Amino acid sequence: MILGFNARRSFEQAVRAFSPDLYRFAWWLCRDRFVAEDLVQEAFARAWKSWDNLKDAGATKSWLITIVRREHARLYERKQFDFVDAELEDLQIAAEHAPIELFEMENLLDSLPLTLREPLVLQALGGFSCAEIADMLDTTEGAVMTRLTRARQTLRGALTAQPARRAES
Repeated sequence: MILGFNARRSFEQAVRAFSPDLYRFAWWLCRDRFVAEDLVQEAFARAWKSWDNLKDAGATKSWLITIVRREHARLYERKQFDFVDAELEDLQIAAEHAPIELFEMENLLDSLPLTLREPLVLQALGGFSCAEIADMLDTTEGAVMTRLTRARQTLRGALTAQPARRAES
């Protein structure tokens, strides 16, 4: 496929404009710098192949974020886990969760399930509306609002429980 000069130029502008946001989102998904870079690279490669199919230039960022999200999901489709047979008695299971350290929001966000963390990051870091997030996550706007509310409640609960946990230790 050979794109014209204008298409190449608009693609290069999109790469320059959206790379930081895509990298930040990819990093929030996988928590690994190198994997995040690979996800963004692969997303731009896929976007380049389909660049002539993009109808609405205003939807470029959300389209690219959707590609990054799907590339991240593809990583786990191909991943093969090593399983080990172990007796229940041999496993060490912590009786209590480790205390939250020094109001580190990063650790709190890590503790959220991906279904809650993803819409929160898209809204807080990406600045997307609930409708845009719903399109990216292939769900309803109401489901996004519910997830955002649950994510905030979970974070608020962890932050209010933090002083009590510190006092106990």
